[in-house]
Amino acid sequence: MAKKYIGLHELYAKDPELADRLLWGRQSHSNSRRGFLQRSALLAMGAVLGGNMVYGRNFPAGMIPAGLANSSEAFALPGKHPDLVVLNDRPVNAETPAHLLDDKVTPADLLFVRNNGLPPQVEGIDPNTWTLTIEGESARTSKSYTLADLKSRFREYTYHLTLECGGNGRSEFNPPAKGNQWTVGAVGCAAWTGVRLRDVLEDVGVGSDAVYIGYYGKDSHLSGDPEKDPISRGVPISKAMQNESLIAWAINGEAIPVLNGYPLRLVFGGWPASTSGKWLSRIVIRNKVHDGEKMTGQSYRVPCKPVAPGVSVADEDMCIIENMPVKSLITFPQSGATIRKGQALPLRGHAWAGELSIQKVEYSIDFGSTWRTCKLEGPVNKMAWQHWSATVSDFPETGYYEVWARATDSNGIAQPMVLPGWNPRGYLNNACHRIAVKVVK
Repeated sequence: MAKKYIGLHELYAKDPELADRLLWGRQSHSNSRRGFLQRSALLAMGAVLGGNMVYGRNFPAGMIPAGLANSSEAFALPGKHPDLVVLNDRPVNAETPAHLLDDKVTPADLLFVRNNGLPPQVEGIDPNTWTLTIEGESARTSKSYTLADLKSRFREYTYHLTLECGGNGRSEFNPPAKGNQWTVGAVGCAAWTGVRLRDVLEDVGVGSDAVYIGYYGKDSHLSGDPEKDPISRGVPISKAMQNESLIAWAINGEAIPVLNGYPLRLVFGGWPASTSGKWLSRIVIRNKVHDGEKMTGQSYRVPCKPVAPGVSVADEDMCIIENMPVKSLITFPQSGATIRKGQALPLRGHAWAGELSIQKVEYSIDFGSTWRTCKLEGPVNKMAWQHWSATVSDFPETGYYEVWARATDSNGIAQPMVLPGWNPRGYLNNACHRIAVKVVK
């Protein structure tokens, strides 16, 4: 009988050390630019893959064996719920199914993962010696802080902040856009704890010519070249100085998961999550728009003016994404729900609108012909998502239905019912979320 592949979540339960080596790789000697599975891991792989891993010593770090990646079983990432959907293994990117985002505060293990490079290896992270350096053309001086310095010298704050990948919803674009084919689950709203970025910047001193801040992290480029940054983005100084802009070390009162930036990261609510640098080690105060990796060209940019689907757009005609658009999500029930005729169907979910608040949320069961207002809760703080609920009690007959949700922001802008304007990179899809419901006798 053929041996059955097991999911990586099962491997973590049986041998977490092996699973870590399998996913991340551990360097066999200090000068290696590629991680290799250690001999003990190679020997154990036979039980995992159903046979000897021939040439296993050449297996690159950060990749998941195809035997597991192609298995019908889910596999877990370190510190993550096993039901996250992994879209890419090098770098690791994973989204959360909508029904698992039902909590008002997103649990750490359910927060999506968006990486551009390879995270630092856990055994190389020491929170006691981790430092953050702040410098740059518009910094009045240069200073370095340990985590202990940040915690003792500055006031601690906790904010509920919505983080969403700029490419969330990319899978719906046509012509297709390159990149991770996110559906709706690259979003979450957790309670982040740390110090205000503005307090630390002011301690360093911000020059009058300051325009932007840029970040650098300890993740490494996929090529292994130490001279290359996988990503180095940032925000205008006005965003950096907002009260809710944090240098964070905790999520929901606990250490940040390694895949989400442990032990230190930036959190900018309401803007593309790519601005919220992970494994934070350096911030530069710039006298110009930051020009780090994925700040130039067409990365995290959309056409400044609407364009026809599929056309090429020159770099100079692309504008940096800042405030995220109004959006909503149905988190209960899960799409595909079946109810009986006459049975009431409770609905609930979240809505958010970048730095704005939500004015109303509506639902439709007739493909947008009519809309009904939902109950809407206020935000915990600025840039936190808002929770909504409703009850559908009048499905007129048995058959197939779709429930659509539509949010309207405080400026009166509502979500489009279908895909908004096309753009080359597939960013900012805020079309109405919809779920399938079947009504039976």
